[in-house]
Formats: sequence, C-alpha cells, structure tokens
Amino acid sequence: MNLKSNLIFTLYTIYGILLKVMASKGKVRGISGQYPLVQNVTVTEGGMANLTCRVEYNDNTSLQWSNPAQQTLFFGDKKALRDNRIELVRATSSELTISINDVTLGDEGLYTCSLFTMPVRTAKAYLTVLGVPEKPEINGLTKPAMEGDHITLTCITQGSKPAADLRWFRNEKEVKGAKEVNASGKTFTVRSSLQLHVDRNDDGVAYTCRVDHVALAQAPQQATEVLEVHYAPRVEIIKSTTVPQEGQYLKLECFSRGNPSPDPVMWTKDGGDLPDLDRIIVQGRELAFTSLNKTDNGTYRCEASNHLGTSSAEYVLYVYDAPTTLPPSTTPPLHPIPPDPTVQLSTHASDPTVTGSRDPNALGQHGTDHALIGGVVAVVVFVTLCLIIVLGRYLARHKGTYLTNEAKGADDAPDADTAIINAEGNHAHAEEKKEYFI
Repeated sequence: MNLKSNLIFTLYTIYGILLKVMASKGKVRGISGQYPLVQNVTVTEGGMANLTCRVEYNDNTSLQWSNPAQQTLFFGDKKALRDNRIELVRATSSELTISINDVTLGDEGLYTCSLFTMPVRTAKAYLTVLGVPEKPEINGLTKPAMEGDHITLTCITQGSKPAADLRWFRNEKEVKGAKEVNASGKTFTVRSSLQLHVDRNDDGVAYTCRVDHVALAQAPQQATEVLEVHYAPRVEIIKSTTVPQEGQYLKLECFSRGNPSPDPVMWTKDGGDLPDLDRIIVQGRELAFTSLNKTDNGTYRCEASNHLGTSSAEYVLYVYDAPTTLPPSTTPPLHPIPPDPTVQLSTHASDPTVTGSRDPNALGQHGTDHALIGGVVAVVVFVTLCLIIVLGRYLARHKGTYLTNEAKGADDAPDADTAIINAEGNHAHAEEKKEYFI
C-alpha cells in the first residue's frame, strides 16, 4: 500500500473514532431500523463478483465495503485500496455496489458492509470462489494391448474446489471406477482407476473419463482413449446356397476376424491343393464354383493366421442331382412334396456358428407316411379274405343239404322240389317205421 492509500485509510479510521465519540456524547443519533442488507456471492475462479450493500432508510450516512483482511475497499464513492481489479459500480445514499474482476481463490472470504450510524451497523457477505478443475488425463494405456492382458486406466484432474467427481464410460455406457481425493492447499486433486481384463471385444472401444463439477455445469471436461487390442484370428465359412445342385453356381466366403488382419487366407480340398479346373475360381477370400458337378464333392478347408495364432474352418460339399421337370398336372397332389435335404456341413473352427449339417442320403419325412398306408391296406385285405372264407363255408354247407334231400326223394318225384318234399316225408315215415318195429 502506498503513502496516499495509508493516509486515506488513516483518515477514515479517525473519522470512525470521531463518530463513536460523538455518539457517546449524544450529538449523533442513529435512526431505528437502519441496517445494511447484503447477500452471499458465489463466483467461478477467473470470473467477476458483484458485492451490493443496501439500506432502506438513510440520513446521508456513508456506506463502506471491507475485505476479509478488514481493509477498506470503498468508503462511499471513494476508493481506498489500490487494486485495479476492484471497481465502483454504484454509490448512493442507500446503496454501495462494487465489483471484483478476475477473481482468484485468495479473494474468497467474509466481506463486511458498514453503515456509520451510532452505533455502527454492519452486515457480512461471504464470497465463495469455485476452483475450476483442469482437463483430465488418462494414464496406463498401452498400445496395442494383447487379448487377455490386465491393464489399469487412471484418470487425474487437479485444481477443483470443491472436489470434482470423475465418471467412466465404455462407449456410451457408464462403468464404475475407484475414486481417490487428495487436498492440495485450497484445491483438490482427484484420481479414478478402472481395472480392465482386455479381450477382442475391447478392440476399438472408446473409454472416456468425464469431470463433473459445479463450475463446469455448461461444459464438462473429459478425455477419451480408444483401445487397440491384438488377438488371434477366428474363421467361418459362409455359403451362397443351402442345397448345391449340379450345374448351379456356388460361392464360399472365408470370413476371418483377427488383429492384425489375417490376409491372405488359404483354401485346400481334402487336405491337398485345389484341383486345377476352370470352373473353380479363387479370388481373395472367396472360392467360387461356376458350374457344380459330382466331382466337386469333398471337404473344403479355409485357414487364416497372424503372429498370434492360426484358425481354420471346413465345409463338406455334397452336390445333389439337378431337379427333373414334371409334366403339368390337372389335379392338385394329395400331399405336398417335401423339399430335398440340404448339404451335410461340418466345421472345426473355433466359432460354432460357421455351418450346419444334414445327412445328404436321408430319405425324407414321407417314408413314415408310406409305411402307415401300407399297414392299413394289409389289414383291409386280410379282413376281406376272412369274410370270403366264412361266406364260402356257409354256402357250401347249405348246398350239400339241398342235394342230399333231393337224392332221397328222386325215385318217385317228377321234379327237384317234389323230391326234397318226398325225402322229408320218407324220413318221417322211417322214423315212424323205426318206432313201430321197436
């Protein structure tokens, strides 16, 4: 403080003492209800704070602002402290407002507004200065990471007041980390750690550390790191058709995923090289058959590798006969014709979703229906034969009885019917004769 400032401060002090002395003698009287009114202020470090002191009634008594060190800043419209950051905003008999620009953490504290009545009345306003946290930094990332590694990501931010909050995000999904807070004078240093067991799913994933703080309500600070993970390849074969038939076009694509990329891939057939045919075309990862035939049957293998390992997948190709064209039918079939069975597939790749499998020699589901119909027909034929046999035996028995009766009465009868009647009558007479002789 220079000589002029010291002189002004001394004069204000003497003036205050004189007011107190005069009040003690009853020469200056305060007006009842004259109290200064102030409000607490919160400002971000580097910002501007306005301190306002008001009174409802005033008899031209002066207002004064003092800093936490009890240094007078303004007495009425007179500046007492030489600080270019402090300026007068408004000075009247009922209000004294000052501003502090480029606020620092050292400006925080209790400011006093004094109304020089007898006795002197005061009001205190607390100026809170928020420490802005620095942009966070992420440490502990190794590039590239290997699949299976355990790594620890650490996020650090300094200069916050109060202590900031750190949050982790895996892409857009929040994950929980372990936070640690340390005081550094009036500000805080905050750390947050995230434990990772790296796998291939972490390749290309963005991990973000975000700082949440009251001083960053509109624009939170954050830092982002993208993981690069190296891993062994994994292979699968994708086919262009489900049921390969003679004369058709078939494309097999060897889809391999690995980092570094496993280029190129290698195709083999039945454990050996591919046949040198114009119908088989190899282009990059694709194996194409322009026109299938039975000689193409076999096991096709695709293999890919990088410096971390090798992976392969197999496809068993079975070529079916080309479908024959049937003449158009005027009536719809009783039963729909089931589809042809698909090719039998197999895989030795680490990914089980490569291919499916079906028996190419399967007869289809309609064999069971044919057996059932045959059984029903056999039962009907057997029952019919049994009925014919029983009916034949019945007719034969009645025919014998008719012929026997006709023979017995044939001697004296002019026709067959009379012979049967005579035979029955002779039989009755015989019974009578037999009874008579007894």
